[in-house]
Amino acid sequence: MNVDEILQKTDEHVRFAACLDALGRVADPDEVDLVRRVLTDPDQTMAQATSDHLFLVQRLRAWALFRAVTLNLSWSPDGLPASSNWLQLKTAAGTNTEVIGVLAEAGRTKRIRSTAKAGLTHRGRS
Repeated sequence: MNVDEILQKTDEHVRFAACLDALGRVADPDEVDLVRRVLTDPDQTMAQATSDHLFLVQRLRAWALFRAVTLNLSWSPDGLPASSNWLQLKTAAGTNTEVIGVLAEAGRTKRIRSTAKAGLTHRGRS
């Protein structure tokens, strides 16, 4: 089912379920367009409910990345520079030297970069 078909459904519960399903299956290159279309739904309650869902999805992604870097599991550095300030600061103060190195150079704020650089310096002296 494409976005136009979803948005033409009259029952908001059916539309909401279809939107969530589409958001769960959308390919990365098409995600922005799908989100834009959903957020411009004429039913603002529908748009708001879906955006709340998107917020939760972003938080789950952040927690998954935090868990991966903290437990030294497989992770991709591509998502780190775009992650939240909270996640960057927590991981900059952590023990994963690869993460700390990325954030020392590409952390979003001066505080994040400084925290990461201090961690690298501390590990260099140990």
